[in-house]
Amino acid sequence: MSTGAVPKPIASTSSFLDDRLGAGNFLKRNLRKVFPDHWSFLLGEIALYSFIVLLLTGTFLTFFFKPSMGHVAYEGSYEPLKGIMMSEAYASTLGISFDVRGGLLMRQMHHWAALLFVAGMMVHALRVFFTGAYRKPRELNWLIGVGLLTLALLEGLTGYSLPDDLLSGAGLRITEGVAISLPLVGTWITFFLFGGEYPGEDVISRFYSLHILLIPGILLALISAHMILMWVQKHTQMPGKGRTNTNVVGAPFYPAFMAKAGAYFMFTFGVIALLGTFAQINPIWLFGPYTPADISAGSQPDFYMGFLEGSLRLMPAWEINVLGFTLPLSVLIPALLPMGVIMTGLALYPFIEQWVTGDRSEHHVVDRPRNNPHRTAIGMSAVTFYGVLWLLGANDEIASVFHVSLNWTTYIGRVLIFLGPMIAYGVTYRICLGLQRSDAAVLGHGVESGVIKRLPHGEYIEVHVPSNEAIAAHMRGKTPVPMITGTGTDDDGIPSKGMRGPLGRLRAKLSELYGGEKIPLDDGHGHDEHAEVGPGKDDKSLTR
Repeated sequence: MSTGAVPKPIASTSSFLDDRLGAGNFLKRNLRKVFPDHWSFLLGEIALYSFIVLLLTGTFLTFFFKPSMGHVAYEGSYEPLKGIMMSEAYASTLGISFDVRGGLLMRQMHHWAALLFVAGMMVHALRVFFTGAYRKPRELNWLIGVGLLTLALLEGLTGYSLPDDLLSGAGLRITEGVAISLPLVGTWITFFLFGGEYPGEDVISRFYSLHILLIPGILLALISAHMILMWVQKHTQMPGKGRTNTNVVGAPFYPAFMAKAGAYFMFTFGVIALLGTFAQINPIWLFGPYTPADISAGSQPDFYMGFLEGSLRLMPAWEINVLGFTLPLSVLIPALLPMGVIMTGLALYPFIEQWVTGDRSEHHVVDRPRNNPHRTAIGMSAVTFYGVLWLLGANDEIASVFHVSLNWTTYIGRVLIFLGPMIAYGVTYRICLGLQRSDAAVLGHGVESGVIKRLPHGEYIEVHVPSNEAIAAHMRGKTPVPMITGTGTDDDGIPSKGMRGPLGRLRAKLSELYGGEKIPLDDGHGHDEHAEVGPGKDDKSLTR
């Protein structure tokens, strides 16, 4: 788009800074940077704005929280717990909730913002994955995003454990079990975190340092790098009229996107504030202080840790003994395998896809998910895998509410964890092909108009009209999934050096399956009995 003359606010600000810092040209250029106008690109903003709310509310909470496991008798405002011995961490959290003005609101906003932060990152990652926005030149930014999501889970775990209530203590007990099960280094890690035998006296203070200093610092650095790379590489955009790999169609950063982003931040902040006000979350005063001897049924972690809880519940009680060491597979596998499969798969997928397709070109126009059915099916398989684990993290609640056997929920979960992703793959692939056929039909024959016509021989039909120009351009933005040309053979049919051998043949076969055009688009020419009928056209144009 043409940006026209530079607005006066930008010009005057740029001149002021240019006279002092020599930054005028930089500001003039970047304040007019064009951002695409599509709702899906705002999903990542949710995570960014939630992180800002986390920093603001977290700063408030640090003024009143005491990260100590020293024992005190509670003398605060909550009568049911008066005189009960508890840690200073738990007592100070109760104090924030009942004795600090606005403290409970800040606590609940902080917790809701944490959930929205992780949820926003997950949805943003899914948008990037399903549209192929991770492709060259954005592989590095994709890896940064995967690192951010991993750190967000660790940040949530450390923050979740700080109040030292019975619920967070149960999660901390699982964390200790996972850490100590690690071969060779498990006991060292456990003693480092807990300062001795579980529960020790140091875990809260050490988690506090990780939660407010180390992990947020790394998150802030990675988010900054993520935003800088996005700014330098420019936004991807959805296919459509006038959109190519060499331009960006949208609105300038100032004033359009800046106003939109400011309003969206206030909207996100308002939603978190409303949730913090009206939706109770983590009522620690009902759980009581943590003691290793106490346990409760129906305890669930925050949603983003639910898949690890589910994997622990589904895993059989297996263990092996090797060279005098006991390896508790019932803890090691569920603790490391699901996280490893999901995060490692996300990190490696851009490079695996590039290897399979041989595509090393730059992509600034993304795919519609339906137009790369194998990628979309793989993504839905991963979502199903995660979803089954997440759901079975509450198998005791499911068994209690629906009055079914707890053992049967576990057995069914063990089957679904393998069968579910396979079914999701097949169903998603067929849906994508069906949607591609629907697009081809729209381009080839138009869309239903609601007008019924009677043909000379008595047949009734519904008249089809050409689709909207913008919608048609959006559909025609489809490009075939790249694949290795000619399965890597030269003019004489001899495989290239890189395609010889078992690995080369596997790559050629995968490229043939993954790439290529599955459902070609109709060229839209010709007429049939559903052709457009308008003024000046008689029924004779409706030929079969």
